Amino acid sequence: MKFVITFVLLLSTIGVFAVESIAPIDTTLLCVGAHWTEQEGADMLKTFRSSFSTKEDWKLRACRIRYQILKGAELDPMPPKTPLNPVYRNTREYDGYSVVNVAIESLPGVYVTGSLYRPTEGTPPFAAILCPHGHWSEPKNGGRFREAMQKRCAVLAKMGAVVYAYDMVGYGEMADYGWVHKHPRTLKLQLWNSIRIVDFLTSLDEVDAQRIGITGASGGGTQSFLLTAVDSRVRAAAPVVMVSSHFFGGCVCESGMPIHKSTSFQTNNVEIAACAAPRPLLLISDGQDWTKNSLQVEYPYIRDIYKLYCADQQFSTVHLPEEGHDYGISKRIPMYIFFAKHFSLNIAAILGLDAKPDERFVVVEPYEEMIVFNDQNPLPDSVVRENDQIDWNYIKKDSKASDKKK
Repeated sequence: MKFVITFVLLLSTIGVFAVESIAPIDTTLLCVGAHWTEQEGADMLKTFRSSFSTKEDWKLRACRIRYQILKGAELDPMPPKTPLNPVYRNTREYDGYSVVNVAIESLPGVYVTGSLYRPTEGTPPFAAILCPHGHWSEPKNGGRFREAMQKRCAVLAKMGAVVYAYDMVGYGEMADYGWVHKHPRTLKLQLWNSIRIVDFLTSLDEVDAQRIGITGASGGGTQSFLLTAVDSRVRAAAPVVMVSSHFFGGCVCESGMPIHKSTSFQTNNVEIAACAAPRPLLLISDGQDWTKNSLQVEYPYIRDIYKLYCADQQFSTVHLPEEGHDYGISKRIPMYIFFAKHFSLNIAAILGLDAKPDERFVVVEPYEEMIVFNDQNPLPDSVVRENDQIDWNYIKKDSKASDKKK
C-alpha cells in the first residue's frame, strides 16, 4: 500500500495526471478541415458581414474573435511569463548575415528550439520577423531545416531584419527529445510558444519592438494569423496559402481546440486574419488549394474591413492561379517586397544584376549544424520531454496567485 501511494505521488509530481485532470475538449465545437463547402463559406462571410457596418462595430467583433481564440485555446487567463533563459550555440557568419542556434524556455522546462538570423551590416535597432513552419514528413529536411526556409530567413536578415525560425511542437529538435505534434493541446502550446518568442525578440537590444512581423505558409500561415490576431505587438503579417472562408486547417495545431466556435459565437480564418487591421497584411494564395477563391471571396471581405479604417493601402494580396500549396520563390519575392516597404528594409542588398531578388548567396546548412542541443551541449536536466508532462493546472493556479498579488 505504501508503495502504491508513493508511486501515485511520484506520477503526480512529473505531471502525468496534468492533462487528465483538465476538462476534455468539446469536439462538437471544433471546425476541422473543410468544415464548410466553398459556397457555405462564402455565404457565412455574408452573414458575418451583416453584423457590422462601422469601424466601431468591427472592433467589437474583433475583440470577440480574439477572446474566442484565447478562450478556446485555454490561454485566457494567460499563464504567468517565466524567465526565457535563452541558450545560444554555434554562431556562423556568412555573406550579409549570421546564424546562431537558440532555444528559449517558454514554460519551465519547455525548450523551444530555433535558428536566429541576424544582419551583419546596417545600424540597429533592426526589425524582427518570426518564421513559423508548416507540416513536413521528413524529420531532418523539413520545417526550419528546409532549404526554402533557410533562404527566406537569410534573405530577410541580409535585408536588415533579425529573423527567428523555430520548431513547431513535435518537429525538429522538439521531436528529437520526445514531443509529438498530434496531441489534443498542441494548438495551445504552439500559440503560447509564439507569444513567448515575441517576448524574446523584443528583449533583444538590437531589435525595434515597433517593427515585429511574422510570415509562414500552410500550418505556418495559420500560426501567422493566429499570433497576429491575439498579439498587438505583431505589426505586419504575411500568411501564405492558408486564409480560406471554408477551410479551417486540418491539423490539431490549427483546429484541434474550439478557437472558431462556442455555443453562442462563430467565426472563421478569414475574420481571424482580418483582426490584423489596420496593421499591414499581405495574403498570398494559389489556384490549387483552399485559397483558390481568394480574389472573389476572402480578399474582398478583408478589404472592406481595412476600408473601415481608411487603411486600404495597408492590405494587399498576391494570387498565383497556376501554382500550388508551397512557399516557393514566386511567393517569397512579394513577401520580401512587402516587408521592405512596411519595415523599411534594404531590398537593394539582395537584388541581382537583373534587379530581381537573388537568393544564391544563401548557404544552406545541414541539420547537424543547426541544432541547439547535442552530445557536446546536452539538454538541461530540467527539460520537459513530453506533451503530457506540462502541468497546465499548476500554471493556472500560479496565474491566479499572481493576479491576487497585483
